[in-house]
Amino acid sequence: MSLEVQDLVVEVDGRRVVDGISFEVPDGARLGLIGESGSGKSITALAVLGLLPDGAQAHGSIRWDGTELIGMPDRELARFRGDDIGIVFQEPRTALNPIRTVGRQIAESIRIHTGVGKREARARAIEEAARVRLPDPETIVDKYPHQLSGGQRQRVAIAMALACRPRLLIADEPTTALDVTIQAEILQLLLSLVSEQGMSLMFITHDLAVLAQVATHGVVLENGRLVEAAPVPTLLSAPASPVTQGLLRDATATLWRPEGGGA
Repeated sequence: MSLEVQDLVVEVDGRRVVDGISFEVPDGARLGLIGESGSGKSITALAVLGLLPDGAQAHGSIRWDGTELIGMPDRELARFRGDDIGIVFQEPRTALNPIRTVGRQIAESIRIHTGVGKREARARAIEEAARVRLPDPETIVDKYPHQLSGGQRQRVAIAMALACRPRLLIADEPTTALDVTIQAEILQLLLSLVSEQGMSLMFITHDLAVLAQVATHGVVLENGRLVEAAPVPTLLSAPASPVTQGLLRDATATLWRPEGGGA
């Protein structure tokens, strides 16, 4: 068992934004956290990584391979980020440093976790750029984020998250800011890399149609509480909670099937 979350409570300035939720992400699993804005899904992801904003506190239990992460000093937590758990955020424009080349940012992630030199890190950054299917990787690594398209920036963010081969990838609405065509390409890329590396995936979204494309099980949140947890086919065919029923009605994206079929 990789990630186990039990009775997680997150308070921000004394207000509960996550209220006693529990779920598991076993090795190789693809779990989706779904809910409307403000449901608590993104701050749950931040709690897993120990990246909560100032004024926020987590209680309960978050275990990684049996090791308790809540209360762990940040210096110790940092070794889990990147090595064991990677994250891709919703908006790469804010996740990337605008005054550093994208290759340097990928290489920095590699150097922090592996200790290799600058030359080797650059070579590996080019390899990672190619792996996420960026065009002309040897040239694109010398560009700055503003010189890339939104889809290309998100590919850079994915390369940074996966450069050290984590066992779990957290993807926090990674396609929301992209148009439908690019969204499909990024989702297919993520699924391909997750499968290739044998990673677990925790995918956060507000769109049940998108969830159906990437996850096998779903956890539905509302106002910080877990209201339903079931296999994704069940959420689509027989949603039990009014929240899930509303998400199903609101799902407007066209279901996309990755190469090789399957939902």
